[in-house]
Amino acid sequence: MTSRISGLLRAACLTALAVAGCATQLPPDEDPVQIKLKDLDVRLARIERVVANQSLLDLANQVEALRSDVRAMHNDIDVINHNLESGRKQQHDLYADLDQRLKSLEGRGAAGAAAQAGSAAGAAGAAGSRSAADVTDKAGYQTAFDLLKDSQYDRAIAAFQSFLASYPTSPLADNAQYWLGEAYYVNKSFPEALTAFQRMVETYPQSRKLPDALLKIGYCNYELKEYPAARDALSQVTTKFPDSPSARLAQQRLDKMAAEKH
Repeated sequence: MTSRISGLLRAACLTALAVAGCATQLPPDEDPVQIKLKDLDVRLARIERVVANQSLLDLANQVEALRSDVRAMHNDIDVINHNLESGRKQQHDLYADLDQRLKSLEGRGAAGAAAQAGSAAGAAGAAGSRSAADVTDKAGYQTAFDLLKDSQYDRAIAAFQSFLASYPTSPLADNAQYWLGEAYYVNKSFPEALTAFQRMVETYPQSRKLPDALLKIGYCNYELKEYPAARDALSQVTTKFPDSPSARLAQQRLDKMAAEKH
């Protein structure tokens, strides 16, 4: 009987010890494994944020590179158009000169032909002067545009201003005036950019860059928080040049302004 009681006491003690051991275990929220997992989650989230920021930076760099390529393509088109226009003008002058020389030969005889030869030589000299001027203004324009393409905005602004002062009647003057505005715009000098684009619209109303200039007038006014003026310029683009790429960009900005309740 005594041994049986002793056995029961030992069993009771063992049960009490087991219960005490369970009570001293760590609660689930302090489990070392769980703590380690939480730490890994935090570190992983931090790494993901770094990767995301780097991806955004890479994307921004790609966008800037694409913008530079687009500016270069626009410039190439401008130069090609200028060359074509110069070629057509020189060809017209040549045909006109030849026609005049033939008429003089027919009407005046040999003496008239000799006199006309001197005149033709003078015309050729004038044509040579025009060609030299074309080369000079093209070189000045290209220099200014290269500075803009290389993101040297302050130097590009000075170069375009110098070009416009030296060659105000150049076939490239409207393009130079537009890119002067662009140089100010990318430099975030919005009041100066607005003035340059407005001057381009007023001075060269037949320029093929008119829709682009109106678009940038809208953009500049938007940046300056002149929302009615911005809406007016952007609406002109969509109304007057509905099939142009600028019209699509203008509509996007108008939609943005509507969403912002401006």
